[in-house]
Amino acid sequence: MTDSTPRSTLTTHEVVNQPPIRGDVDLWATDIALREATEREGGQATAITDYARKMGSQEMREAGMEANRHSPELVLFDQGGRRLDEVRYHPAWHKMMEASQSAGYASVAWQGNPGGHVTHAAMIYLASQTEPGHCCPMTMTYAAVPALAANQALSDIWRPRLIANHYDPSTRPIEQKSSATLGMAMTEKQGGSDLRSNTTRAEPEGDAWRLFGHKWFCSAPMSDGFLTLAQAPGGLTCFLVPRWLEGERNAIHIQRLKDKLGNRSNASSEIEYHGALAWQLGDEGAGVRTIIEMVHHTRLDTALAPAGLMRGALSTAHHWVSHRSAFKRDLVDQPLMRSVLGDLALDVEGALALGLRVARSFDGTSDEDRAFARIGVALAKFHGNKRCPLVTYEAMEMLGGMGYVEETGMPLYYREAPLNGIWEGSGNVICLDILRTLAKEPLAAEVLRQELVAAQGSDRRYDAALRAHLGRWPSLPQESEARWFAERTALLLTASVLIRAGVSAVSDAFVTTRIDGERGHVIGALGGDISDELLARL
Repeated sequence: MTDSTPRSTLTTHEVVNQPPIRGDVDLWATDIALREATEREGGQATAITDYARKMGSQEMREAGMEANRHSPELVLFDQGGRRLDEVRYHPAWHKMMEASQSAGYASVAWQGNPGGHVTHAAMIYLASQTEPGHCCPMTMTYAAVPALAANQALSDIWRPRLIANHYDPSTRPIEQKSSATLGMAMTEKQGGSDLRSNTTRAEPEGDAWRLFGHKWFCSAPMSDGFLTLAQAPGGLTCFLVPRWLEGERNAIHIQRLKDKLGNRSNASSEIEYHGALAWQLGDEGAGVRTIIEMVHHTRLDTALAPAGLMRGALSTAHHWVSHRSAFKRDLVDQPLMRSVLGDLALDVEGALALGLRVARSFDGTSDEDRAFARIGVALAKFHGNKRCPLVTYEAMEMLGGMGYVEETGMPLYYREAPLNGIWEGSGNVICLDILRTLAKEPLAAEVLRQELVAAQGSDRRYDAALRAHLGRWPSLPQESEARWFAERTALLLTASVLIRAGVSAVSDAFVTTRIDGERGHVIGALGGDISDELLARL
């Protein structure tokens, strides 16, 4: 069958002034900021290039839309009333999973090559532009790898399968699979972030344990296993719970799928353990300390995903206004529209630049790298996610009424925008963690200060703002000022990264509008015309 052009001359009217279908978009070639940051931070350009072309293809964008149009189906029982506890996905979901797992989304950071975490972070950014729902199981699989080091025997079984570059959705025990995904189930109804209030209990059974209790959130419940927390005799402990066992199904009962905001492709669920077989991971009573290694790495993903969502929304809006006119003028050439586009571009460039700088510290092995990774990822996650809902909304508004229509992709970006600010530590939790890190880890405070002062001498406005910041908070702020402190620190850190990147059009505009404050409070309320060079980078 050959393709043919859709009919534009209809019985009642002629279709004009409508943007063309975008077709295949090379997300690498069309993203100057991504190419610059990848080179600057040491990412693997070839792996990112191939994935960017795949994720930007019309085929994958259509698969992403299909995966969200056809929500997962919960199948609790077979026709005879026997428990299945399965979630059935549309083929488009499996297509997205295969594409990302084959590209190395979950594995590239652990394969021993330089720039692995930067490459992984770039893949988060790219995948979030096309279909963010499937990022959840990929991200958890990536983040579980270092946590498994707490039990070498378990790591020997699971690690090779978690870092395999192919996708196997079959319902078989881990020993019978060549690749696997791993999820996480921590929070309970009564506690949320207060994990020590968990009531799920663990009872020993030989070398293994049996778990009894509930989990309020378990995303991607068809994963091959889950890291989870339960109360053992020695206190809250981390366990690995396999999804499938030899000859039977593990006693993990799915209660329901969440009817949630955000993407519709991924299944978020509530589950119960009814004597589920589990294996201890880490020391008894050290559950939080063990699983926090996984949380730390998922935070990198929740810092990069908003950059991808913002980029996806902005590029969609830019395509629209570049091919549409109003009042006999092309929208993209109108000064006020350019001001809005340029302002949004600064948020995207800032979030991407800071995110990949933080990812480079995950690749490092020194104490300084680890310290900066801890504080940097919290700052990047906090600020990027506070900007994401506003940016996606403003981009959606550029399309007018069409921005409200699912087929444009804008509603998905907007629904997804709050997600990463809530998961793996909401705003207040992250701010308190920032204060704790700076108070308890002097090296984290020192490397953060070094990153900030490294940009001094290039922009007098930045220098003045940094002096004012250090003067305002010579020591840690009181808790009530934690959000103000986190926001200002993240802005200065982003400005420092951009200044040192050497693209003056971007850094000068960022300092002018975000640091020096020469602007109004809404998007596009900028002083002067700073947009031309920024729009040239879109």
